[in-house]
Amino acid sequence: MPDEEPAPARPNPEVPPAVRAQLLATEHWSLLASRSTTQGEVLTRISMFLYLVSAGLVSLALAGQATQFDEGFPGFALTVLGIILLVGVLTQVRVTNVSMEDLAYVLAMNRLRAAYVELDPGVAPYLMASRFDDLPGTQTTYYFLGGKPRNFSQVLGSSMMFIIAVNSTLLGLLLAGITLGLGLPLLVCLAISVVGGMGFLAGSIVVGGTRYLGFWRRYTPLFPSPPAE
Repeated sequence: MPDEEPAPARPNPEVPPAVRAQLLATEHWSLLASRSTTQGEVLTRISMFLYLVSAGLVSLALAGQATQFDEGFPGFALTVLGIILLVGVLTQVRVTNVSMEDLAYVLAMNRLRAAYVELDPGVAPYLMASRFDDLPGTQTTYYFLGGKPRNFSQVLGSSMMFIIAVNSTLLGLLLAGITLGLGLPLLVCLAISVVGGMGFLAGSIVVGGTRYLGFWRRYTPLFPSPPAE
């Protein structure tokens, strides 16, 4: 979006307002459909990943009972956990990409609302979502019920944070299994697994936040929010 050509400052007087409204509505419905499809796809990916996690943990329990946790069980457990973690990291990458795509859809629809208000300024009081395509505008669109910028609880309870938490736990289990297999003391194994899991959690948050903030540093809004009084 930062590289696209800016829209004309004024509408073409030769185009009737009804035609402009129809074109804008068509684009709006297209964005809504694309956003819905993208969200549905990533939710399906998350569901598949959770099914894999459940099946993997159940298979470890059954294999442990069947083999009496003999010498072959640690290798089987590490293989299963490694595969699940790999799928989890790939799912996390997709969730991160979708969050940026969703931001693009929100910005695009905010621009369309600006065009609606340009056609009929009287509709402005009825729009709960923002018509400004900048950071405050997206925060209002994402969280407009409380009259404040986006609530931190929305970020904490997002799909991205959920996947990061699950992957951090899986990495901790994998590190615990590896260190126990190497014969390290229990406290050392526990410390390595906790540090590894928390490090993955913090690193994932930093990477996601850096990507989000980096977008806003490069982006130039066409319809910035008015200065706060």
